[in-house]
Amino acid sequence: MLIDFFLHLKERKLPVTTTEYLALLDAIKAGLANCSLDDFYTLSRLCLVKSETNYDKFDRAFGEYFEEISAQGGAKTGRISEEWLAFAAQQLLTPEDLASLAMPETDEISLEERQAQDLREGVEEESQLLVGNSSNSPHGLGALHKESTRLDGESAGNRKAIRAWNSRQYEGLDGDVELGTRNIKMALRRLRKFAREGVPDELDLDETVASTARNAGWLDIRMRPERRNKVKVMLLLDIGGSMDFHIKLCEELFSAARTEFKQLEYFYFHNCIYEAVWRNDSPAVQTHYPLYHLMRKFNKDTRVIVVGDASMGSVEVMEPWASMRHDNSESGAVWMRRLVEHFPKTVWLNPENERFWTYTESIQIIREIFGNRMYPLTLSGLDDAMRVLSR
Repeated sequence: MLIDFFLHLKERKLPVTTTEYLALLDAIKAGLANCSLDDFYTLSRLCLVKSETNYDKFDRAFGEYFEEISAQGGAKTGRISEEWLAFAAQQLLTPEDLASLAMPETDEISLEERQAQDLREGVEEESQLLVGNSSNSPHGLGALHKESTRLDGESAGNRKAIRAWNSRQYEGLDGDVELGTRNIKMALRRLRKFAREGVPDELDLDETVASTARNAGWLDIRMRPERRNKVKVMLLLDIGGSMDFHIKLCEELFSAARTEFKQLEYFYFHNCIYEAVWRNDSPAVQTHYPLYHLMRKFNKDTRVIVVGDASMGSVEVMEPWASMRHDNSESGAVWMRRLVEHFPKTVWLNPENERFWTYTESIQIIREIFGNRMYPLTLSGLDDAMRVLSR
């Protein structure tokens, strides 16, 4: 009966599998859905969605599917049959329950039309008992009607709203949207390799207990070095010009990176990487660092993350003496190839929308130089980049 629902999720690009669908059917047969649409929503999300980044896509797909059924009176061909519902109701519900679940006539009026009609009548009669919060209307926050739909606000706990999933509380987790402060750190945590190095200043409780037992009960305190992330990261940030439109996003990424990586070095460049990058060591002092200096200072195992929109004239990348800020005797393409050759674990994060990349020649050139290791600055893009760097 739920094959159409499963196919609808596939159409919405959700990675659901037949095995998960069969697990959902087994759970329904075991009575875990409790004949409640809200419980079925929770159960189906638990069985079908493997990653929290797909929660928002699932909410939207679930809402689309069941709103369409509701708007057509639940009689859409090929979906939930009336015979199946009648059989299930007779098996699970008492006569009193069946009577209480009697659905009012909809006259094929959609939820939106019925809500607008009731709201107009409510205004005309100036009655809060007809439409509004905690009323008998099908619409409004905390409404007591069996078919109620919720307006803005938190649920009142009646658990009767057939559109509660439209609150979309997982909207920020969509893998195709731009990053936010709540999930950048989670994506960066893929790039972690812990090791215990340095001075032993942390109590090793397990070893202390074991050593004390071996020592016939005499206390033998054992210490160990703190567990730290040993991954070294170099962040190269494009600033100025068209990157001004992405300042907030880059600031969030930079802040999260400083929190997650203890061994982080960062430098700036404009548009294209040439023979030197710089850092603002103070408001009045800007120190330039030759790229050869960075190659000597950091070993090949350093992870390099370049952040920039890669949008400029192609001559700035391919030709010498084409930089907008200084006279470069060698092209940016030459220097970026040297960078990638010395640091094989290098990726480029691009805040520009990925669907526009093919329209900019400089993006195509830089993407080729970086061995197609250019990723959009979204949650899924950052996740893919961290997977590459962690290998």
